[in-house]
Amino acid sequence: MCMPITVRERTPAISLDGDWQFRTDPGDDGEASDWYDPDADWDGGRTVSVPHSWQEIDELRGYTGTAWYRRTFDVDLIYEEERALLAFGAVDFEATVWVNGERVGDHRGGYLPFTVDATDAIVAGENTIVLRVHDPEDITEIPHGKQGAPWYTRVSGPWQRVDLLTVPETHVVDATVTPDLDDDTATVELTVAGEGVDADATVTVEREGTTVATTTVPVKDRTATVTVNVPNADYWTPESPALYDLTVELDARDTLDTYEDYFGMRSVSFEDGEIYLNGESFTMRGALDQAFYPDTFYRPADLDTFEREIEAAKELGFNLLRKHIKPAHPEFVELADRMGMLVWEEPANPKVYTERSKELFREQLRGMIQRDFNSPSVIAWSIYNEEWGIGHHDEEEPLWTDDEKQDYLEVLFEETQSWDPTRLICDNSGWAHVATDLNDYHEYFVAPDRVDAWRDRLDEMVANPAGNYGDVRTDPEDAPLLVSEFGTWGLTNVNALEDHYDGAPHWFTHDFLDGMKQPGDVHGKFESSHAADVFDDIDHLANAWQRREFQSVETIIADMRAHDGVSGYVITELTDIEWEFNGILDYLREEKAFHDDFARINAPVMVHLEPTAGSVWAGDSIAADLVVANETNESTEFDVTLAVDETETIETVSVDANESVHIEDAITADAPAVETVESIEVTAEASELERTAARSVAVVPDDGPIAADGTKGEPLTVATDQDGLADALAARGYEMVADDAAADVSLVTDPDDADGTALVIPDADGHLAEIDRFEFTDLPETESWNLCASFVYQDLFDGVDAVPGWAFEGLYPYGYVTDTTDADDVSVGYMEGWLENDGAVVTTRGDIGICTLRVTDAYGDDPVATNVVDRLLATLA
Repeated sequence: MCMPITVRERTPAISLDGDWQFRTDPGDDGEASDWYDPDADWDGGRTVSVPHSWQEIDELRGYTGTAWYRRTFDVDLIYEEERALLAFGAVDFEATVWVNGERVGDHRGGYLPFTVDATDAIVAGENTIVLRVHDPEDITEIPHGKQGAPWYTRVSGPWQRVDLLTVPETHVVDATVTPDLDDDTATVELTVAGEGVDADATVTVEREGTTVATTTVPVKDRTATVTVNVPNADYWTPESPALYDLTVELDARDTLDTYEDYFGMRSVSFEDGEIYLNGESFTMRGALDQAFYPDTFYRPADLDTFEREIEAAKELGFNLLRKHIKPAHPEFVELADRMGMLVWEEPANPKVYTERSKELFREQLRGMIQRDFNSPSVIAWSIYNEEWGIGHHDEEEPLWTDDEKQDYLEVLFEETQSWDPTRLICDNSGWAHVATDLNDYHEYFVAPDRVDAWRDRLDEMVANPAGNYGDVRTDPEDAPLLVSEFGTWGLTNVNALEDHYDGAPHWFTHDFLDGMKQPGDVHGKFESSHAADVFDDIDHLANAWQRREFQSVETIIADMRAHDGVSGYVITELTDIEWEFNGILDYLREEKAFHDDFARINAPVMVHLEPTAGSVWAGDSIAADLVVANETNESTEFDVTLAVDETETIETVSVDANESVHIEDAITADAPAVETVESIEVTAEASELERTAARSVAVVPDDGPIAADGTKGEPLTVATDQDGLADALAARGYEMVADDAAADVSLVTDPDDADGTALVIPDADGHLAEIDRFEFTDLPETESWNLCASFVYQDLFDGVDAVPGWAFEGLYPYGYVTDTTDADDVSVGYMEGWLENDGAVVTTRGDIGICTLRVTDAYGDDPVATNVVDRLLATLA
């Protein structure tokens, strides 16, 4: 017999973690050969430590199929009125269990706990337990999350704890607690196992050792329900995670069983697009948490890691973690309950939409909700994610347009509500919604590269929430709007990774990775890239890339926090995962370069500085707005000291609870005189909050044509095929001619039209012409996950950071040169992911220069665009 049960309610009689014998069974003939027999010869086996997944063994990383585990354990006599249960935290995927050669149970599903009743097989003294695990190569119909292609390492085996439990013949199987904060009561529903149960259940609730309530109720038909008062209840919040202890005693003249658990008095609801926690307005500041680990994959080698992760997340300002694409580890959930971290959980997905995949998926969803029902930290369930398993597969009609899938999802949503009416439910995170409590979006924009497109999209989402629904079965105006995935990549510390693994990690060469996701020989790629001319080494590059990561997400977060229509966000992601380096922490759970700055932008009270322009002419005004968001339930007032160059001012900021303020031109100052492009820092210090925001503005000299080194130069003779640009060049002081042959340099969109030295630029819309002499790759103009993994760097301006950031605002390219060679003089470079797709945004090749920055329509008005063109003209001439 196999039953779901969680271990936290029972103290194990014996922990079966530790050393087990292990062997693979490639031919799957172990059962026919009686490998389950205690005396079977396991020649060729090895010793492993459970919890265990066999991919932890180097040569078994790619192994799929069947493997066996075996160990012995000693027990005293099992009393006649006791049951001996073998409890497994999770085994991926199909498990068969024998004790002393007797088959005692089977289970399928890789993520949730189960027990098998081994009472009749166990004897006093030594016993042998044998576990057969089958995890097939083809997992398309099986819930598997991000195991295997195209994502991360596979996981197979008993990857959570194994215990022997002893329980009375009549015992409590489950006790679910539903708090009601309207009248401070808690309803306890009991399920009891046993033949002919005739007992009373005494339910006791305690808070920190003090009895709050106790009552007795008869058990009928193996169930009982009782509502207890919890006077002057302490409500569970992330700031004050108050827990109540629950004890259930079954009595029939004598005590039959004692069952213990805990719960929290916590409610979550939504109305008119707002989320409420315990009846108070709540804004979600979350991170995606995929919970993969460098050596042990689905679990950390040291479970204390969970505690450190939650501490780090709280330090970074997060109030929620979205446990992505698989049920959270139960040890993590309990720590979240005790430490005050909200959790949004979701089941692992299959790949295809079939009757079998739906059945397995539903079993897992139901089991996840049952396991964590009493955990106050869990406030939301996702059903599907991005249609994975319900229309995402290439050969399937998407949920957006498939009536049958929409009907199925609506029914499953309603069924999930019936299983748990106390939490928020998201039907299909990020993509087509049908029936949902949360209208969430996955939006991968990079800033400042695509900041205008991002802001247009943000306004569009808020203005038209129904546009995110394949078919509207619940009210889009009522559902809170969230951006539950967004983010930018920031290269990890490669040398630290290799030190940890004592060499290149195995996932550097996963055979299912390609393109920007394939680390491969990352050191060789760095040395052969143009970035090696700008950065001292790969660690220097990583530090810069991490700063670029923060530049992007800072703006995205600030925009959402200042927008009235957004109820929160979940950034991708808390940590790097194998090759995917978009974490706030790296894969080793170490801080990235922007750790403290992220804590500022993500704090309950945000202080954000927003210069009105990324570049200004020398002598013009530098101005910056101040944005403050207060996501607490109390108003706040504090001083902010703003400074730029030699100018300083103090702004007193008052912000109501759950509101934001935008103070335009909070500081203005004249830009200093400069001989070449320089960066000037603007700062905003809120000393009471111990937070300082800073942004750089590029100051550009405005004195006509320049020499190649950026200082003032002699006017050149220029020809161009762009009429509007000709006027701007003439106004700048260039001598304009119609004949290319008479020009020092021609400024053209196609060098085939030029006679002699030429600078190739995009057209007025930023698009590149088809050119035989260069190979180009177009870049997305709006949202792009790949673009969020890109990196633009420069050494054109000594006075501007190698990560140009806002200095290039409005100029970032819609394409780049991909056929660069060592002969190219690259001054603005481009790459993606693991140093792939290396190329140039600005380069010169002999007498031809090319600039894919969108300078054409900006020349003369935008200081940096103007200086870039001036400098390249001087260089080519």
